[in-house]
Amino acid sequence: MNPLIDQLNPYPFEKLRALKEGIEPVDKPHIAWSIGEPKHTPPAFVLDELTAQLDQISAYPPIAGIPALRQAISDWNIKRYSLPENGLSPETQVLPVAGTREGLFSFVQAVVDRDQTEPLVLMPNPFYQIYEGATLLAGAKPWFYPCDASNGFLPDLSAIPESILKRCQLMFICTPGNPSGAVMPLEQLQEAIKLADKYEFVIASDECYSELYFDESNPPPGLLEACSKLGRHDFSRCIAFNSLSKRSNLPGLRSGFAAGDANIIQKFRLYRTYHGCSIPVPLQKASIKAWSDEQHVIQNRELYRYKFDDVLDIIGDSLGLIQPEASFYLWPKTPIDDQIFVRDLFHKQHVTVLPGSFLARNFEGYNPGKNHIRMALVATRSECTEAAKRIRQFIQEL
Repeated sequence: MNPLIDQLNPYPFEKLRALKEGIEPVDKPHIAWSIGEPKHTPPAFVLDELTAQLDQISAYPPIAGIPALRQAISDWNIKRYSLPENGLSPETQVLPVAGTREGLFSFVQAVVDRDQTEPLVLMPNPFYQIYEGATLLAGAKPWFYPCDASNGFLPDLSAIPESILKRCQLMFICTPGNPSGAVMPLEQLQEAIKLADKYEFVIASDECYSELYFDESNPPPGLLEACSKLGRHDFSRCIAFNSLSKRSNLPGLRSGFAAGDANIIQKFRLYRTYHGCSIPVPLQKASIKAWSDEQHVIQNRELYRYKFDDVLDIIGDSLGLIQPEASFYLWPKTPIDDQIFVRDLFHKQHVTVLPGSFLARNFEGYNPGKNHIRMALVATRSECTEAAKRIRQFIQEL
């Protein structure tokens, strides 16, 4: 067996199951706020297209994606991020992936040069756990930069030591952030690009929450947009990842993309020829429909606004909550240890949330997720309201 597997940490939801093991909850319907799995109804026209294309399941799906899907992804990025007309080549700068989880993991395997001495992959802390697992299995070491309240839950790029930047091969950024929902401003994205140029590393921007924002007049900026505004239309050293999971409530479709630097995309495409994880043609054709429509995405955001308003009205003061800039998460501090909070909340109110310490690592003597919880407002509006009422009662009884 690959000895690097032994370096992997248990996944957060395995830790959560262990934390809850043996606990008998009260006799109330369970409400899950732990996993970021969208529960809103998927757009019917996408499901209709999927059904209509089922006869295509007999064909091997092309690794590079069908041309019409790459074009739809290119068109969406150009419109969404105000790129120049024809500013993202569907032939050379776009590559469909089977969701951001698979895309991010395989990307690390393709990028990391194991022949270099002690290669590093930089990532936020707290973080999406795929970043770390992919890094370890690629033979590199993770280096965590904290994203906590002291810096608005955003990376302080100026605080990363030069000795670390010199060893960096890949930097992960996540904007809007998981779990905080914080959005990196355009200037900070450009700061990251300048560091990548200076120290010759690649940036992978995980933007899967980019379409879950609350101000319709102010969508979050993206890495390709930051490149374009710097005049670097080749997107050198920069790859953005996104998917239909959160945007269109289609997590089971496993459909996303990597887009940016044509040289990197070319090598990543070659890697994926052997990796073999391509999207079935019916799913690709359904994806075209989803990327080509914005009305269902606007309606999706509206549903989240209602839920955030309801929940913040009920427990905003109790937990010191504020509206995040984007995403469907709340990331409050807890009045007691986060793991005890989660365990007792499950026992006394039958509501499951995720301990923040499970999403972060102790690094340089500090775990920025400790005494936080992540609450994913993915349940129905009525369930979210009920969960908030139960949490308020739980806090009052502490």
